[in-house]
Amino acid sequence: MCAPTFFDVREVKNPHMGASIDRVRAHQQWENVRQAMTESGLKVEIIDPVETLEDMVFAANQVFVGGSPKLGKFVIPSRMRYPSRQKEIPFYIDWFRRHGYGVIELELKGEFLEGHGDLLWHPDHSRVWAGYGFRSSFGGVQQFVSKMQELEVPVTPLELNDAHFYHLDTCFCPLNCDAVLIYPAAFAPGALAAIRNGFSRVYDLSREEALHFVGNGVVANGRFLTPRLTDNLSRILSLEGLTAVVLDTSEFEKSGGSIFCMKCFLD
Repeated sequence: MCAPTFFDVREVKNPHMGASIDRVRAHQQWENVRQAMTESGLKVEIIDPVETLEDMVFAANQVFVGGSPKLGKFVIPSRMRYPSRQKEIPFYIDWFRRHGYGVIELELKGEFLEGHGDLLWHPDHSRVWAGYGFRSSFGGVQQFVSKMQELEVPVTPLELNDAHFYHLDTCFCPLNCDAVLIYPAAFAPGALAAIRNGFSRVYDLSREEALHFVGNGVVANGRFLTPRLTDNLSRILSLEGLTAVVLDTSEFEKSGGSIFCMKCFLD
């Protein structure tokens, strides 16, 4: 995670952006998320924020984290669509190098790939679900697919078709190996079919729920960290044996992100 010391909205990059940020409130919300992660049994590592990089708090996007018997633990650097966010990547790469990760560079010139915003591991790490269309490009995802094929990891590309759900993590949230939360209208027909074939239990979120980032939660040791608990979500979590932990992320939602966007799982 990265503290929101310099978090702000300086450039409109998605339809959620525009309102001014209350930094005091944002810092308290971030602290609450960090504490909830810890109380859920996770160890939280911190990367230092950089003054000129207002979006660095969204730690899901700068790299893809993986592991392989052939290569050990590694990261694949992103190529962000917005130049202001591209500047974040060297700081993250430096952190990962210092913590023993190898770096696999893709030839992404002219293409885009935005880390775990669009590249989500299946909960058992048996495959990767890869969104494209708004931030990650189809060509970027195809390069990722080719590299992961070398490591014998299958990847399922998923085309996104609603700009409000510009990253896969805004509309697709695996709860376990068999169950997933989705906002169906965010996906092209072929992508929706692939999801429904890939999970035995697919739970639909309403547009209102998805716009309020209910699909941007985090599963952690029997808990589901979420910015809101609707009747629909409460029912779903009960069926899947998960306990809701509700965390206000209103300041981060002004920039188009919530709990999932604010962390990068290392393992």
